[in-house]
Amino acid sequence: MALTFSDVDRFEAARPRLEAIAYRMLGSASEAEDAVQETYLRWQATDVGRIEVPEAWLTKVLTNLCLNQLTSARARRETYVGQWLPEPLLAGDPMLGPAETAEQRESVSYAVMVLLERLSPNERAVYVLREAFAYSHREIAEIMDLSEAASQQIFHRAKKHVAQGRSRSASGSGGAGGALAEGAVLGGVSGGVGSEIDEAAARRIVEEFLAAATSGRTEPLIKLLTSDAIAVGDGGGKVPARASAFEGARAVATFMRGMFKPAKSKRDLAGGSPDLYATTVNGGPAVVAVVDGRVFGIMCLERTQEGIVAIRSQVNPDKLERATRRWAAGDFGPPVIAEAL
Repeated sequence: MALTFSDVDRFEAARPRLEAIAYRMLGSASEAEDAVQETYLRWQATDVGRIEVPEAWLTKVLTNLCLNQLTSARARRETYVGQWLPEPLLAGDPMLGPAETAEQRESVSYAVMVLLERLSPNERAVYVLREAFAYSHREIAEIMDLSEAASQQIFHRAKKHVAQGRSRSASGSGGAGGALAEGAVLGGVSGGVGSEIDEAAARRIVEEFLAAATSGRTEPLIKLLTSDAIAVGDGGGKVPARASAFEGARAVATFMRGMFKPAKSKRDLAGGSPDLYATTVNGGPAVVAVVDGRVFGIMCLERTQEGIVAIRSQVNPDKLERATRRWAAGDFGPPVIAEAL
């Protein structure tokens, strides 16, 4: 049966929620869009009039598509060049989904998005539906063809895995921290995974980080890092990025000092000298490198009260297309540093 205008409108009203679910499940905006479009094709091909609860039907179809995608993605990522990191989303992107509760904000933070990659497809789906979208275990059981008890067990297992991954960040493992902890974190909030941060606080964190990174010395950077800080990048085989992470404050500081040292080879690689902006990405502070209106790289800073515990850089151009489109449509203020390289 052909869809009526009302049927199409009903799907379009659900699209933002479906895209937000798919992004959290897949870690890729483009794959999320594809999954939602395939859900629409399934909606178009069915007898909509016989569907009693359209929202539940759409969520079930989307979840199954995402589960299939996650299974095949695991095989593809075994041959991925270098580190695989999720696609970062700029502040205000509707695909970030609901952000009313701490659980919702945390579920889409970049640090947690990285941790979700360690879960099995079923664990990830149950965690997202329960933690970020408050589906009951009864609803999840119906969506995923599980028993309610199985949904509860899977959720507790997934939450435990995420909590174990977060414990290192939440404890802030004893780095110097310095001015970052004292001057850039608002209201005594530690700034751990999932904490809410406003644009002003994010900008101060990024400004302090960039001042240290461009100073030409490692010591100012070391003072901002925890002792076991890491730095990792995703170039997807298209932009040079080290296959393994830098570990430890001094190693990370040395790497960052070299990264921010101006050089013609870097300008050639970026297609020009990038302007560096401060904003929030997936709810946390980030450096956005922009060349002639194109987002060349996004560096997400995970910080605790003790300092920056992780620096994750996305430079794979395939994972920056949506960010570039949103950058062109938004106003992100002046750069912190113009023509940095």
